[in-house]
Amino acid sequence: MTKNWRRVVGLAVLVLLAAGGLAVQPAAAQMAIGISVRIGPPPLPVYVQPWCPAPGYIWVPGYWAWDGYNYFWVPGQWVLAPAPGLLWTPGYWGWEEGFYRWHPGYWGPRVGFYGGINYGFGYFGVGYTGGYWRGGEFFYNSAVNRVQVTVVHNVYRREVIVNRDDDRRVSYNGGPGGIAARPSRADLVAERQRRFQATPAQARFYDQVRANPRAFARDRAMPDAAGRPAPQYREHPQPQPRGQQYSRPNRAQPPRDRVQRGPGREQAGPPAHPRGNPKAKRNHEPHSERF
Repeated sequence: MTKNWRRVVGLAVLVLLAAGGLAVQPAAAQMAIGISVRIGPPPLPVYVQPWCPAPGYIWVPGYWAWDGYNYFWVPGQWVLAPAPGLLWTPGYWGWEEGFYRWHPGYWGPRVGFYGGINYGFGYFGVGYTGGYWRGGEFFYNSAVNRVQVTVVHNVYRREVIVNRDDDRRVSYNGGPGGIAARPSRADLVAERQRRFQATPAQARFYDQVRANPRAFARDRAMPDAAGRPAPQYREHPQPQPRGQQYSRPNRAQPPRDRVQRGPGREQAGPPAHPRGNPKAKRNHEPHSERF
C-alpha cells in the first residue's frame, strides 16, 4: 500500500511539473541559459564525495560555471529528486563554431548525453551507474557512492570498471583537446523526453558558490561541497582492517558493469561477489579514485 501510494504521489507531482513547471528562481533561469565562451573550462578538480544524507537524494556532480568574466567551480552535491523516478543529466561544455557552449543539466526519467565527460561517482561519460529507481524508492550503488546503510537501507554493490585512456580530467566536449564523444541513439531518445530544470535548492547553492571568491579558477582554490579545500584522492584504496570488509548485501547482486571508453558501449561482466563477513560493519564506501 505504501509503495502504491508513493507511485500515485510521484505521478501527481510529475503531472503538476509538466503543467506548470518548477518554480523558477533567477539563478535557476541563469543555470538553464546556453552560454558561449571563447575560453575553454579548466580541468575537473579532484574532490571527495560527501556522505549521502538521506534516502531519495541523487548525486549531482560538480561542474565549471561562467559568471561573465571567469570560470568558477560549483561543487557536487546531494540533491533531493523533484519526484520519484527522475534522474539528473549533468550539464557540459561543448565546442561549437569556435565557442565553448554550455549545455545545462536537467531532470528526466532517463540520463541523456553529457558530452562523454567523466564526472566520476557513477557519471563516467555514458549513462549513470550510481543507482536506479524501483517502486518509488532509489537504490544506491555503494561501489561508486558514499552511503551508510544505517542511514540509507536500499544499497547494493556493483563494481564499475572504467578504462582511463586519458587522465587529463578534460571538462569539455569537442574542440582542441576535448572529449570526442557523440550522442548515441539512446541519448537522442533521452533528449526528446520531458525535462525539468534545476530545483530551487540547486539554484540557491549556485548563488552561494558564486558569491564565494575561493570558487573561481583564477584563485586556484576550489572548495568541496562543504566549502573546504578539496583533498586529493589516493590512486589505490587503502587495505581495510579485519572486520571492516565489505559485507554481502541482503539483496541479490546485479552483474558487474564494464564501461569502455571510446565507443561509449557497455559490456556486462561476471556477477560480483563481495568478500567479507556478513556480520561485519556495513558502512559502504567506494574505492578512492582520481577524477
